[in-house]
Amino acid sequence: MKELKEYNPKEIEEKWSRFWIEKAIYHVEKPDKRKKFSVVIPPPNVTGSLHMGHALNSTLQDIIARWQRMKGRQVVWVPGFDHAGIATQYVVDKQLQEEGKSRLELGRQEFLKKVWEWVPKSRNAIRTQLEKLGVSVDWKRERFTLDEGFSRAVRKAFRELYERGLIYRSEYIINWCPKDLTALSDLEVEHEEEKGKLWYIKYPLEDGSGYVTVATTRPETMLGDTAVAVNPEDERYKNLIGKRLRLPLVRWKRKTLTGEEIDELIPIIADERVKPEFGTGAVKVTPAHDPNDFEIGKAHALPFVRVMDERAHMNENAGDFAGLDRYEARKRILERLKEEGFLEKEEDHVHAVGKCYRCKTVVEPMVSEQWFVKVSDPAIKDISIKVVEEGIEEEEEKEVFLQLAEVEGLSITIPVNDEISGGTRSVVILSEGIEFLAGVREGELAYVYYPSGREEVISKAKELAYEFMKKPYGLEFLIGVDGEISVIKQGIESRVERGRYLIASEGNRLNLYRWGTEGYEYLQMLESGQARLEPVQKSIRVKVEREKRREVHKRQVKFIPEQWRKFYLDWMHNLRDWCISRQIWWGHRIPVWYCQECGEANVFTDDDFDRVYDKLIFNLIADGKVGTEFTPEEIEGILHSPDFVHPEMTVLDFYKKFVFHRYHSTNVDANSLRLFFTQEANPMAMLTPGVSTRGLYRYDSKSKKWRMVLKCKKCRSENLKQEEDVLDTWFSSALWPFGVFGWPESSEDLKNLYPTDLLVTGFDIIFFWVARMIMMGTYFMEDIPFHDVYVHALVRDEKGQKMSKTKGNVIDPLEIIDKYGADALRFTLAILTVQGRDIKLSEKRFEGYKHFANKIWNASRFVLMNTPEDFISTLPYMAPLKPEDKWIMTLLNETADKVSKALENYDFSQAAQSIYDFFWSDFCDWYIEFTKERIYRETPEGEDEDTKKEKAKVISERTTALYTLHYVLEKALRILHPFMPYITEELWHKLPASDGESISLKDFPEKKQEELFPEETERIERLKEIISAIRSLRSDLQIEPSKRLRAFYKAGKDLSREVVGEFKNHILNLARLEEFTEVSERPENTVATFSKDVEIYISIEGHVDIDKLTESYERKKEKLLAELERVKGKLSNENFVRKAPPDVVEKEKRIKEELEEDLKKVERILGVLKS
Repeated sequence: MKELKEYNPKEIEEKWSRFWIEKAIYHVEKPDKRKKFSVVIPPPNVTGSLHMGHALNSTLQDIIARWQRMKGRQVVWVPGFDHAGIATQYVVDKQLQEEGKSRLELGRQEFLKKVWEWVPKSRNAIRTQLEKLGVSVDWKRERFTLDEGFSRAVRKAFRELYERGLIYRSEYIINWCPKDLTALSDLEVEHEEEKGKLWYIKYPLEDGSGYVTVATTRPETMLGDTAVAVNPEDERYKNLIGKRLRLPLVRWKRKTLTGEEIDELIPIIADERVKPEFGTGAVKVTPAHDPNDFEIGKAHALPFVRVMDERAHMNENAGDFAGLDRYEARKRILERLKEEGFLEKEEDHVHAVGKCYRCKTVVEPMVSEQWFVKVSDPAIKDISIKVVEEGIEEEEEKEVFLQLAEVEGLSITIPVNDEISGGTRSVVILSEGIEFLAGVREGELAYVYYPSGREEVISKAKELAYEFMKKPYGLEFLIGVDGEISVIKQGIESRVERGRYLIASEGNRLNLYRWGTEGYEYLQMLESGQARLEPVQKSIRVKVEREKRREVHKRQVKFIPEQWRKFYLDWMHNLRDWCISRQIWWGHRIPVWYCQECGEANVFTDDDFDRVYDKLIFNLIADGKVGTEFTPEEIEGILHSPDFVHPEMTVLDFYKKFVFHRYHSTNVDANSLRLFFTQEANPMAMLTPGVSTRGLYRYDSKSKKWRMVLKCKKCRSENLKQEEDVLDTWFSSALWPFGVFGWPESSEDLKNLYPTDLLVTGFDIIFFWVARMIMMGTYFMEDIPFHDVYVHALVRDEKGQKMSKTKGNVIDPLEIIDKYGADALRFTLAILTVQGRDIKLSEKRFEGYKHFANKIWNASRFVLMNTPEDFISTLPYMAPLKPEDKWIMTLLNETADKVSKALENYDFSQAAQSIYDFFWSDFCDWYIEFTKERIYRETPEGEDEDTKKEKAKVISERTTALYTLHYVLEKALRILHPFMPYITEELWHKLPASDGESISLKDFPEKKQEELFPEETERIERLKEIISAIRSLRSDLQIEPSKRLRAFYKAGKDLSREVVGEFKNHILNLARLEEFTEVSERPENTVATFSKDVEIYISIEGHVDIDKLTESYERKKEKLLAELERVKGKLSNENFVRKAPPDVVEKEKRIKEELEEDLKKVERILGVLKS
């Protein structure tokens, strides 16, 4: 049989990763909406590298994707990358600085060229890292949030929202990052509590009669104060409301945002938002530099005075302090206030400081003109709440067959092509839980009804089996009648999957799967005894009544775990409009052109052009791929260059496949579209003087360049200037679930794959991304973007601390893959993923699950090395299964069921634990050991009848053991595959039963009633308990495993006595005994243990010094008690529990639990020794 070398994860992973991609194993060309399972990857930043959060997210998605694929779904998992506006610009900016250059010196166009040169290298690196992890994405569908199609979708979305009044431009208080020089949304600001000061400053009354003291944490902004506010109910200040104060230090004119000049006099105003208990109850109002003050300023029509520039340096309104950094200005202002007697006092104060989520610079609230999405509008907000809170309903009309099982002589015929044997075959569905294939007339699928019962069916199956099943497909029977039918179905299903057949499912259900066979009608199960006809292209002959029914489906976004639903809804109910403009160059430039004549803001998209080549040129200009002036050669050069996302195709090919698709809006001239894409005519030949008479293009004879002319929609002026800002990266990401499928085109992918089925994400981007995808998806598609949102936990270090480079506790997944393999990494992350609980990770975990991979490898090596070359994976005769064979078959089926049920509920930890326990304990530790006696037993020699019978028995039992080993191993590898794809793919291909291209395309095992043997399972479990009890006692008594012992037993029930009698050889071999004899009384010189109703006595004579061993365990007990007292004392100390770091307290609690467990074990052993 095939030889297995040493387990080398790196070699195996490189081999199969390359295979999956080269063979496009995970590509689905034409997905069927009724069978699809679609997922979009949360696009990693193109700047990044794979960190443990990415590894966890991608692993969990891949487990579900592989499992769903094996369950018969057409899985379309779309990969892609995010352009990461601020982050990418920062990285390239830094590289330029190291070269002694600056972004501003280069200019926008040249800088963007530099970014486009850098981005592919970074993107290729992170793509390679994802490939290493083993993700089963469809790389042929890869997208980028700045690719040509996405850019077009972004402009379309912006225009629609703008024209409906849901995008607007306004002066607003925004969060400004003085380092990155851009606005930040509220979500991009991280608030950290810091120790600071609260300064009390005296503002003199205008009439000199006194002063009002205000408290502030930011004295540098006082130069922009335009009022002091008090609560109208505050008795201390009621008589001062309406009076004016002199702003300390200010002896110069200040200019407002409207250009008006104001002096140092400011009013005292009343506002209910002021909290009397804060500070003195009087607060300074700086509308241009504080969000709360901004609202007060608007309500009271106060002037707005900015005192800082974009770099947080004081501007001309700061007078004597102009040009200073804000913190230096604070220092100087406080010194001057103290000198002039305005500083009353200062106090320590803890307050939340907002910092940029990227560079950690303290943000500066600042009034600025920005673009916003009006997400607070009911058109966006209400539906985004409803789809999570209660869901939306849709009706669908279906044609339903009435009680198929009650109709005799029903016949349905459909032609089915057999791609394997080259001819045509047919599939037969039988009610009453039986189905098989029959060689009826070529080209037809027939439904045959057998009212007379099962015997006739079984007889017919046997009659047809050889010609139809064995000859073309090489299939054999399983043991037993029910198994016969079962194996016929199992065998053909794998062929069906590969050969694109129609096939029926088992049981009292009628459920035909359609594997890529276009144009046929098929049955889909509704409930027991009923099925419905899916309307497709061809007709069908049916002798049965049917009726039309209206079905109501509810579309609802479900958060898992449930706690995140409330988290989302609480935020949505308190939504603020979303600032979407960013003052950087890399990203989607806002598609607004300002008219320099009339001031009109014009939004252009390619919808403004009729011809497809005009659309293309506009998109290239709007994407910044070509300047506003260009030559035909430049356009052609871009169109025929390799595409960024898919370098195997040209930019023009990408437009054809992903941007315009095979479908386009009716206002495009069909002939021109055909000519353009087939290149029967040169697209640039259209740019001739004849075309320019339309006024769309201008030709400059000096520069010999063309220019696309855009005109103001209001005054028709050509003097337009495009908005400099780009859109927030999250704006394009919000379109991801439908943009990747071709929106705004009505593509087949969009029709078939939206909404998606699952989103896996971290809780930290629920507001950044998940909420915004729900907003945009429900608004533009009028449907939810995904059904389930699984929110995974945070990956922390072993002490429970957040991983960070500064702490030095980061675990690099790429290093783990190199050291232990991707399978070990994946399985570790899966088994530690418990809903609602953060993952505590240490390198030892990965090492432990690398041992698990080794265990699987060695078990498979044992099976293969003991398998003869001529072995076939199914038995050619009716050999009886032994009890241990039936036991492992039962556990195999129960494990498949447990794993499926766990994955249905996204319980990754339970699913992984189930297959781990089965493989490690049940299969490797027990079943393989059970089979060794049969496999290694020598075949008797001789020709007499008794010897021949014994020889036949030995061969039969050995073959049955090998068959069961192969059968169980093959199915177990399938169950494990979603978690550990590489090792399972490698081992599966080594098995003689592997008959497909990839294990990932095989069926996921399902629980089968005919493979459940409860009686045999109970007996084997009793056997295990007896053996385990003996092994445990040997270990406690510190007896070497190699020594054979004498043992005795007294059974309380007949079952236990029968088990010992039936399996005595297993007990002797696996418990390392030389005898195991039933007794009525406990023999002398024995130590006792118990296994339920069985008393077990082990002879210790010559093996154990009881007194010496007892003394050793007594000393151990004393030591444990002393250590336990120490730990308990620590944990009972309130000061320690209150002041010590949480991870230290948790560690002590764990030590206490471990000591208590050890103490129980020692006391139990002492009890045995003293007995």
